[in-house]
Amino acid sequence: MTAPVLGTSYDRPASLDAPGAPRRASGSNFEKNAWLFMRFSGVLLLVLVIGHMTIMLMLDGGVKRINFAFVAGRWSSPFWQIWDLTMLWLAQLHGGNGLRTIIDDYARKDSTRFWLKSLLVISMILVVVTGTYVIFTFDPNIHA
Repeated sequence: MTAPVLGTSYDRPASLDAPGAPRRASGSNFEKNAWLFMRFSGVLLLVLVIGHMTIMLMLDGGVKRINFAFVAGRWSSPFWQIWDLTMLWLAQLHGGNGLRTIIDDYARKDSTRFWLKSLLVISMILVVVTGTYVIFTFDPNIHA
């Protein structure tokens, strides 16, 4: 018998040669769960954003009616607060997960990957916290 030569089928992972063979447990399902989250959050975001755009731009006079009073009236309802909050959180988590994948794919050095992911997490937290704060503390009675 000859020794396996690089570049031949001998150096392929066993899972490629026998797809039905049991796989070793990797210990973590994070990447699988992140992949599933992207699919489900993308569908939900599509529904939320199309609903948002339809209501804001097409119904009852369209964009001409959007002003401070319209936003104040909209955010006085817990339904619209939750709708907008869900859009904000899902968009941040969905986009952040996508950028995390891009960082993993293109950042060559571990230190670069660490700092880029750190900046990503910090910016995501800032946007989510600020957006959540604005949605729930919005006061339509501004005093000059």
